[in-house]
Amino acid sequence: MKKELRIASSALGSLALAAATFAVPANANRTANQAAAQEQQAETQSVSGKIASVEKGSFTLTVGSAISNQGHQMTQTSPKTMTFQIDKNTTVDGKLQVGANADVTYRQNGGDNIAISVRVSQ
Repeated sequence: MKKELRIASSALGSLALAAATFAVPANANRTANQAAAQEQQAETQSVSGKIASVEKGSFTLTVGSAISNQGHQMTQTSPKTMTFQIDKNTTVDGKLQVGANADVTYRQNGGDNIAISVRVSQ
């Protein structure tokens, strides 16, 4: 009887250990680099608009106006401008010129919008 009790308690202990091993969350196995990459992706934003001005290290984008129909009343929001800083890590596909359309992926650093990538289309 003692032998059977030992076998049963050993089996239950092994089962409990196996259950605890599988209960560890998958996030515990992520490396620090994966967590940092995911955090940076969460911080990036995208916007599209028309280039209003181009400077040496920056450009300004006019983000379009929107027309919405609320009930029987049409409302139009006025366009806003956003200024983006360009640094050595910014990739630009096309030529930045006033009047061209652009899709910008950017991140915010303090109060500045830092362009990560810009795709310009005519």
